[in-house]
Amino acid sequence: MAEFVTLELPAARGVAVLRMNRPPMNRISVQLVREVAEAAATVAREDRVAALVVYGDERVFSAGDELAELSELTREQATAMAADVQAGLGCLARVPQPTVAAISGYCLGSGLELALGADRRIIGDNVKLGLPQIESGLIPLAGIRRLALLIGPGPAKDLVYTGRFVEAEEAKDLGLVDEVVPPDEVFNAAIRWAERCTAAPTRALAAAKAVFEAGPHGLDRARTEWADLFGTEDARTGTAAYLADGPGSATFAGR
Repeated sequence: MAEFVTLELPAARGVAVLRMNRPPMNRISVQLVREVAEAAATVAREDRVAALVVYGDERVFSAGDELAELSELTREQATAMAADVQAGLGCLARVPQPTVAAISGYCLGSGLELALGADRRIIGDNVKLGLPQIESGLIPLAGIRRLALLIGPGPAKDLVYTGRFVEAEEAKDLGLVDEVVPPDEVFNAAIRWAERCTAAPTRALAAAKAVFEAGPHGLDRARTEWADLFGTEDARTGTAAYLADGPGSATFAGR
């Protein structure tokens, strides 16, 4: 049973919520990474989940790496665990459903690396974000490439090399986050966005996400995903409904 993560699944097709709870600051330990990855894998297998919201609590998303744990590692131990931790921090990108990180307070270090794997990031207007690992003699394990793709290599190098914090307005200007809301509206705003996906065709959403994640191979992946959709019930239903009654008229079965 998970100690630091809870997963709330909908009774019918709807939004799942993954909550991190490792007081007092949700620092990212190896165990927490594994629990998040296991919860994400469960979501990926659940047809009733249309979208996933990832949340800390009202005070903090995550204050970053558990340095007390990392400071005890030898090079050999770090080498042995690096691949698993890296994969765990990137687990949201492998969930086929759309994901949104609801971010309060601080989102630092490996906490931000985890959030970078989400499809959308919604923050409170008092949030501070950053990748301060350089100040501990380390680097981000999973976030450098994704950050560079998101905001460009120049701004990404600035954040990684300096370890500086970014406040809400700059984060939005950089493209690091997608929406800024009052602090007490972060979770509700994430739920509202996720609920927009509940009526959408499951397989088409997964196909679109796969193309985004394919990076430089996106054009090749798009051809494959597009063609495969013609074997789905939802594509037949959607095209017929659109022709007959216009956009927004289809009811999708998820097949």
